[in-house]
Amino acid sequence: MGARGPLSDAVLRWFSGSRPDLSELTQQAVAACSDILHDDDIQLTLFVLYASAYGALPGLDPELEWEPHLIGTRRFLEKELESALRSEVSMPSIPEPSEDSVARALFALTDADTGPSLSRYVAKKATLEQAREFFMQRSIYTLREADPHSWAIPRLTGRPKAALVEIQSDEYGGGRPERVHAEIFAKAMRGAGLDDTYGAYLEDVPAITLASHNMMSMFGLNRRLIGAIVGHLAAFEMTSSIPNRMYGDGLRRLGFGDDVTDYFDEHVEADAVHEQIAARDLAGALAAERPDLLDDIMFGAAACLAVDGRVGVHMLDSWSRGRSSLRSRPRP
Repeated sequence: MGARGPLSDAVLRWFSGSRPDLSELTQQAVAACSDILHDDDIQLTLFVLYASAYGALPGLDPELEWEPHLIGTRRFLEKELESALRSEVSMPSIPEPSEDSVARALFALTDADTGPSLSRYVAKKATLEQAREFFMQRSIYTLREADPHSWAIPRLTGRPKAALVEIQSDEYGGGRPERVHAEIFAKAMRGAGLDDTYGAYLEDVPAITLASHNMMSMFGLNRRLIGAIVGHLAAFEMTSSIPNRMYGDGLRRLGFGDDVTDYFDEHVEADAVHEQIAARDLAGALAAERPDLLDDIMFGAAACLAVDGRVGVHMLDSWSRGRSSLRSRPRP
């Protein structure tokens, strides 16, 4: 794994046995940053630090998961990332803290999301090379699908907890290992001729792709942001069913078979159910139980749409200019 600047280099060296001073480098990285969501050095640093908590990448010594210097760097960067999101994300109107009001507000928020459609492009126009890039970009989250939201389970009680467990049970295959969604996506990657090893394309994806995953990890790992991760999941599920139908159609257009389209076809039906559970039984019920979390529920939903929208804009803009959306061209 290659560094993307002085801070990520220093953090990677921590995991290889060196102990460079992180405090000054962290402050310098933030001071030099003009847009944290697109800052390669900061986003890779956060990604590696979160990967230590997940155990997602090889070579990250578990003894360093709670190392005070690394946690201090993570907290400093999280503060800056959260501040940027709260200042840049347009907040919707805050509804009454009732199940129906919150569900209606979330559906209105997601229905109003009229940004450029990546799924429509894949359905109608994407080339084979662009479809492969799409898989590579998505692998950063989808090969670990559901994990960021699962941090919320022990922090909820009652109906919201039951609703989240119901959603996550489907994500993890309902007891069938071969139907775990991350495993179905891995099969799709293999069918597309790609490496399904987690992190295989980490060096290829841009900062904004890492930022999308880092935002989820930040919301999920910080107990004070429980409302934000619930709102994020609600928006994520509510904007999934129709796009996945389009992705599946686009991949069939390009000649891929069921081994590649199965993941997307699975989500057409599953997420149509999940969106109702997430909006009412999870987010709505949590707001009714904890009105103090309502603002963060709506913030998490709006942040999901905003950041994932930036990822889509980056990919569509790159392709419209005849360029790759990756930091480097896809590997042969």
